[in-house]
Amino acid sequence: MKQFLGDDFLLNTKTAERLYHEYAAPMPVLDYHCHLPPQQIAADHRFENITEIWLNGDHYKWRAMRANGVNEEYIRGKKSDWEKFRHWAGTVPYTLRNPLYHWTHLELRRYFSIETILNRDSAKEIFEACNNKLQMPEYSVRNLLKSMHVELLCTTDDPTDSLEHHLLLKKEAFEVRVLPAFRPDNALRIEEPAFFNQYLEELEKAAGISVSSYKTYLDALKSRHAFFHASGCRLSDHGLEQLVSESFTDTEIRSVFDKARKGHKPGLAEADKFKTAVLLQLAEWDHEMGWVQQFHLGALRNNNSRLLSTLGANTGLDSIGDFRQGTGLSSFLNSLDKNDRLAKTILYNVNPSDNELMATMTGNFNDGSVAGKIQWGSAWWFMDQKVGMTRQLNALSNMGLLSRFIGMVTDSRSFLSYPRHEYFRRILCDLFGTEIENGELPNDIPWTGRLIGDICYNNAKHYFNWS
Repeated sequence: MKQFLGDDFLLNTKTAERLYHEYAAPMPVLDYHCHLPPQQIAADHRFENITEIWLNGDHYKWRAMRANGVNEEYIRGKKSDWEKFRHWAGTVPYTLRNPLYHWTHLELRRYFSIETILNRDSAKEIFEACNNKLQMPEYSVRNLLKSMHVELLCTTDDPTDSLEHHLLLKKEAFEVRVLPAFRPDNALRIEEPAFFNQYLEELEKAAGISVSSYKTYLDALKSRHAFFHASGCRLSDHGLEQLVSESFTDTEIRSVFDKARKGHKPGLAEADKFKTAVLLQLAEWDHEMGWVQQFHLGALRNNNSRLLSTLGANTGLDSIGDFRQGTGLSSFLNSLDKNDRLAKTILYNVNPSDNELMATMTGNFNDGSVAGKIQWGSAWWFMDQKVGMTRQLNALSNMGLLSRFIGMVTDSRSFLSYPRHEYFRRILCDLFGTEIENGELPNDIPWTGRLIGDICYNNAKHYFNWS
């Protein structure tokens, strides 16, 4: 029987062990999509206790606690940090076979050298041990990143953001590169005129442009796009239910914009036309500037209106959606490609039923100009666990080139999430190692090891236009 979370965790053959320890584990981390707060990195924030760093922003844990019958006062409420941690510790034993059980104990081991299983009985001891270590200088935010061999990370930033923290980090030449990613989702919410108009006020201030028409709206967005580029940004990111691709005229788009600007709600068809036009324009700017565009598709967000009204968004109220993805996605990418305006693109799906769709869609628009121009991104959100990662890797292997894959991202708001890269790498090496020992792949360790290193690090290093 193997030891829980031992050196060969998730590695079921000697070949897998060798591939992981010799080729995967030593590679640095490029985390090109996360939600870490750049202000905390700039300030080199020190966390007061384990609850602050571990529970305050983790909707995965909040969902598990609610499912375990924990009252919201101990999750997002006003109870003490110790009481919140104690209730999380009491939930952990019930997460067996949920990835949270693995992640929780990997994080305790990798960051705090704690091998004790977390439960109610061990909660106080672990709480105090973690808190004592968090007071040490090596547990500041920047040192936590360096301890996990993070070489570069990209945050997720609204076009109206000043990027002051990114610019400060760049000026200081912090050895972990922290770059912004352009996330204009709020600029597309035209179906909510009150929100849209309030957002445009923020956009006006950020761009220094009065937004009185569709043209000046685009001028303001382009100004911010250029500002992000000058600040080191080389990626955009879009969180959408699905990619719409509706035919439209310039007159129609101007009319829809004016309608929303006057506070009137556009119809569904009008909103879809508007979003198509704006997304195509943003995509062309990405191509023009040599960016990579990312599309996160399929999440059904903010399902529980009662909890949403008290807790707000991004608090664990989202799920997998059943949106149709193929037709709109194909039409959108083709609209750009036919004019040779399609940037490097990463597609993510949250619904596993879309796996093969995404794996084959990427092949439609690879044009030989660069290896893996169109990528199917790592298993995302609800799928970033052992089964989801394995299914994604297998589908990509069967229908594309796994060898050109640009690997894992944390997609996390927590500075303790970097063992997810280790988790992915172990799963990847186990797949290759098992098939080598089964005689399904040749026993060519140097070549296979090279591909492992490429997937873990080198492919992403070469894919993005970071200078």
